[in-house]
Amino acid sequence: GLRSASLMARRRPELLCGAVALGCALLLALKFTCSRAKDVIIPAKPPVSFFSSRSPVLDLFQGQLDYAEHVRRDSEVVLLFFYAPWCGQSIAARAEIEQAASQLSDQVLFVAINCWWNQGKCRKQKHFFYFPVIYLYHRSFGPIEYKGPMSAVYIEKFVRRVMKPLLYIPSQSELLDFLSNYEPGVLGFFEFSGSPQPPGYLTFFTSALHSLKKDYLGTVRFGVITNKHLAKLVSLVHSGSVYLHRHFNTSLVFPREVINYTAENIYKWALENRETLLRWLRPHGGKSLLLNNELKKGPALFLFIPFNPLAESHPLIDEITEVALEYNNCHRDQVVEQLLQHLRRVDAPVFRSLAPEPLVQLPDPPLITASPCCNTVVLPQWHSISRTHNVCELCINQTAGGIKPSSVSMPQCSFFEMAAALDSFYLKEQTFHHVASDSIECSNFLSSYSPFRYYTACCRTVNRGVTGFIDSEQDVFETPTIAFSSLEGKCEVDTPSSVPHIEENRYLFPEVDMSSTDFTGLSCRTNKTLNIYLLDSNLFWLYAERLGAPSTARVKEFAAIVDVKEESHYILDPKQALMKFTLESFIQNFSVLYSPLKRHLIGSDSAQFPSQHLITEVTTDTFWEVVLQKQDVLLLYYAQWCGFCPSLNHVFIQLARLLPSDTFTVARIDVSQNDLPWEFMVDRLPTVLFFPCERKDLSVKYPEDLPITLPNLLRFILHHSDPASAPQDLANAPTKECLQSEAVLQQGHISHLEREIQKLRAEISTLQHAQVQVEARLSSARRDEHQLLRQKQTLEQQHSLLQLHSEQLQALYEQKTQELEELARRLQELADASENLLTENTWLKILVATMERKLEGKARAENPAPPEEAHSDRPEPSGAPRLPGSTPPPSSASSALASDRSPENRTD
Repeated sequence: GLRSASLMARRRPELLCGAVALGCALLLALKFTCSRAKDVIIPAKPPVSFFSSRSPVLDLFQGQLDYAEHVRRDSEVVLLFFYAPWCGQSIAARAEIEQAASQLSDQVLFVAINCWWNQGKCRKQKHFFYFPVIYLYHRSFGPIEYKGPMSAVYIEKFVRRVMKPLLYIPSQSELLDFLSNYEPGVLGFFEFSGSPQPPGYLTFFTSALHSLKKDYLGTVRFGVITNKHLAKLVSLVHSGSVYLHRHFNTSLVFPREVINYTAENIYKWALENRETLLRWLRPHGGKSLLLNNELKKGPALFLFIPFNPLAESHPLIDEITEVALEYNNCHRDQVVEQLLQHLRRVDAPVFRSLAPEPLVQLPDPPLITASPCCNTVVLPQWHSISRTHNVCELCINQTAGGIKPSSVSMPQCSFFEMAAALDSFYLKEQTFHHVASDSIECSNFLSSYSPFRYYTACCRTVNRGVTGFIDSEQDVFETPTIAFSSLEGKCEVDTPSSVPHIEENRYLFPEVDMSSTDFTGLSCRTNKTLNIYLLDSNLFWLYAERLGAPSTARVKEFAAIVDVKEESHYILDPKQALMKFTLESFIQNFSVLYSPLKRHLIGSDSAQFPSQHLITEVTTDTFWEVVLQKQDVLLLYYAQWCGFCPSLNHVFIQLARLLPSDTFTVARIDVSQNDLPWEFMVDRLPTVLFFPCERKDLSVKYPEDLPITLPNLLRFILHHSDPASAPQDLANAPTKECLQSEAVLQQGHISHLEREIQKLRAEISTLQHAQVQVEARLSSARRDEHQLLRQKQTLEQQHSLLQLHSEQLQALYEQKTQELEELARRLQELADASENLLTENTWLKILVATMERKLEGKARAENPAPPEEAHSDRPEPSGAPRLPGSTPPPSSASSALASDRSPENRTD
């Protein structure tokens, strides 16, 4: 490399110098570029104001955190709003903060700080992982972070709670309002007569702020009593005592002799010992296990209500609180009864002490001996008694207790008494097996739960052709009946009419008092105790819609019960208003052993499919009508994500073409979009079920190990559609006429199938003939294809040869063109030289002619001269000078002319 470089430097020194100069230029350019790299990035634009100039919010858009700390010390309550200008949540919360500030700006200082600008102190000192962040400071206490909904009313409510963390209770009515609230409450008694700030008051005040700091929802409320007579009602005697109210457990007084009296300890003590009656749920909208963790605790009642945090009263929440108190009042506590009377706005007697000591129970009300409670029980079709009886009158005969007085002095049935009677009745059902269907039988039997109670059941058969309710003059109650199929002619079953359940008597008899006590303490008498949760429908209505609420509801009120363990989901009828009465009935329906509630099924919209479709599409709404009422039905379960399911479509289409549409129905249902009752669900896809006519309860599943083909499906249907294959009782043996009609029907099916098979065979032969023709055409097409392929190869070879020849001709053409250009250049040079020579030759000729004329003139002049003069005119020797104007001798002139002519001759 060095040798070649030295050789190049020796041969072409200018190249080496140029390379060195270029290298130096590159090094300089690289150094200059690296030194100016920081100027390539565009500097960030300076921040601008996030809030308008007219806004009540102080906007520190340059992140002046030190100034915010300065103004915070001069204000009692300050709200700091840390934001990022690009953050969508910050932009959305801006209007909410301004709205809250417009209401509270005269009492609270609202400060917004840009915590994103890289040169601001907020960005350098604070490291937030999300925006916006709201901090509240109450004097020197803080920060109290707000994590609730970014709504103006919620923010304003929280700020007001921070401004006034203690509720002052001056009267007995205020005390009842405080204690009857669904949120747990802590009361402190302080006497202000001795000093303007009694001992422990500031600690109690700080404890209330600690509760807001730990729980932004503020579920624990703190109140202050200054009247010692009012304080005695909650067993507070000494100033500085703290009382925690609990509805169903013993209320507590803070043990100052055991635990240090500090703000943290008071709040922790209240938090650990509080009793939650209702709980607010506020999902934040992201991935969360909030609902999952709550549903694991047991059945949950979700109540969606439109909630206004700034409202002074909430009548609907008061009704829900009353329901929750009654539901959990297992021991009929006197204090809870007084709080319920206050919630009902009933004039209560003098307020009794709410001391933690055990309370004396009131004596039971006097018994009323009146006519026994009765109820009509309609037996379902599938019940074993339905062969003989379908309606029973169930009456309660009690010797003690059970019947409670009402405000109108009418005997009232206990809901659970009727439930227990119904349970005992089903246990004794074998008593009625051998009674003629046209008779009425009555029987007395003891209760399964108490030996002091017995029940009477009178069963009879109602006309099977009658539907609806029948008015009875002899009976107090209306007698409901349902229509049974006559099982004659077509296989059709009418839709059963709605039957009132034992907990729905209040709908039928409005004269009965609604303030029934059978709901009191229900949570302790059932193993399906509900946890009650509240959600703000203004914020979380999407959750209600997913639980089954109508999206077009005018009033956003909704109730649903979800039991994950039992995999059940019930909703309150959206047509009914959400109130105390309907809510109690809804909870009672869920709590009964044989719950009449129907599991809510989510299904796609029912579509009106045209009749010409061979396969009927079934939805949740049409399942009863299509599958359980019509003739023999073959149902395919499929889903959109099932890859194998579409491959069966042609099989079921052929099957639908073969089977007569008047006796068979081929249907399918998309189980990913439509729920069904558990007894009709399947555990794998695709699955085929066959529902035979008149024997829907004997549905058969297609064998999983058998391929789903047309012959197999036909054998499966013909085998299970035969009534002879179904189990029959001896009492219901088929008659001869029935067997003959069945044989005729089967013969018709067979002849129909034979005709269809003949049609299929004709179609198969036609298809085979067409197949032969298609194969012949395919072979001819293949031969043509081979010939075209060979021609294509030949043409490609010729094309390649022509391409090569074309390239050679192109090269020859270029070579000849270059030669002609060179020849033309030379000819042009010769032409130019010839033209120059011609010009010179012309001038020489003119010069020679001129010289010849001059020589002739001299010759004429010299001829007459004497010989002496002639001799004297001879040329002088070469060394002698010659005068100007003298002519050279003729010899020299002729030689010059000869020399001038020689090139002309050469040129020619």
